[in-house]
Amino acid sequence: MPVDVILPMLGETMDEAIIVQWLVRVGEPVKKGEPLFQVETDKAILDVNSPADGILASVEFGEGSKVPVLSVVGRVALVGEALVTSRTETPQPRHAKPEPPAAAAASQAVPRRAISPRARKLAADAGVDIAAVEGTGPAGRIVEKDVQRAIAQMKAAPPRVAATPLARKAAAQAGIELQRVRGTGPGGRIVLADLSPKQTAGDTALSATSRQGKVTSTPVTGVRKIIAEHMAASSATAAAVTLVTEADATELAHVRNAVRERYAADGVTFSYTDLLVWIVARALRDMPYMNARLVGNEIEQHDSINIGVAVDTERGLLVPVIRGAGKMNVVQLAKALRELVQRARSGKSLPDDLTGGTFTITNLGMYEIDAFTPLINLPECAILGIGRLNSKPVVRDEQISVRTMVTFSLTFDHRVIDGAPAARFLQRIKVLVEQPTLMLV
Repeated sequence: MPVDVILPMLGETMDEAIIVQWLVRVGEPVKKGEPLFQVETDKAILDVNSPADGILASVEFGEGSKVPVLSVVGRVALVGEALVTSRTETPQPRHAKPEPPAAAAASQAVPRRAISPRARKLAADAGVDIAAVEGTGPAGRIVEKDVQRAIAQMKAAPPRVAATPLARKAAAQAGIELQRVRGTGPGGRIVLADLSPKQTAGDTALSATSRQGKVTSTPVTGVRKIIAEHMAASSATAAAVTLVTEADATELAHVRNAVRERYAADGVTFSYTDLLVWIVARALRDMPYMNARLVGNEIEQHDSINIGVAVDTERGLLVPVIRGAGKMNVVQLAKALRELVQRARSGKSLPDDLTGGTFTITNLGMYEIDAFTPLINLPECAILGIGRLNSKPVVRDEQISVRTMVTFSLTFDHRVIDGAPAARFLQRIKVLVEQPTLMLV
């Protein structure tokens, strides 16, 4: 009996994914545990492995298809089984509710279309409705050339212009070509007022769109949608308060230079973010009440210190998590962070890379930002914003000297932490930055 290929849940927030590429063609052998296809989630592009040894018997969703998690996306025929590639039904997700009797009867009444795998893939990629395609293969089966013909017809057909029924009727009566009319209605839709005797492409009153210049609309999807939802939830839910302080990072700069020289031969590089993650992990160890999450009506204080670091990628803001940061030395932290950032920026983050954080750090110093108000990455209770390191004249021991200063912005959730404990935590970070030798104690 063929083995179902299931689209697994690859993250806490994942409910659907887009099939990017099938790595094996129908009829080709596959091995259990080897990559079978790739999917794009809201955070990364991931490989999904074959569940069994055998031959890829069928593909239920082509490349570019958006598929709910736990859906059957294909089948693997075990060795010795008959290979069936003409299966056309689209399986339901495992969590889908049963169809009501009336709907089930209606669905059974509709004959299923026979279609070749290559034709199905082409139709899915081009957005062709196979129900409207006439099959010329054996017994009316839809083959690749049928889909190609449908695609050609779609391209040849003139695009339908958006217009109100009244405007469409008036244009027909007046012999006006709607393709030459600029609409001023919602989304550029043509309304009756747009149809004047002079309303042509060459002699047209300026529409709202032309007055404003070109307007490009982009659907809020994928990572951008997740970011929007999380940021809106954080802003609306948390009782956020931001504390700001300035620290003298001159000694920390000396430590960074010394560490870079020590490990240069090993190919290990160190940024200020690496050192600050190291310091924050120590501060969380000293004051574990900050290493907490608010889940429902319960405050969860975690033993494991898992620090997320905000990373700017082409796909949007991602927060890879360094798990067990409190038990790592600065070299281990630097290596772990480098690997996580590389995977995030290349779209190859693993599911566990982006979940399970207990505290977050975000650094805008490279953009010459000093202080800002970072939003809490719920359900965590705090986030630390790092500003730029800047040389300033500072009074020390009644003398003016130039020192390397840095600004920290700590946003905390007042539902979980009071102001004084949060201030003590920020003060502890300031002390460790100014006296990094305390990290050795």
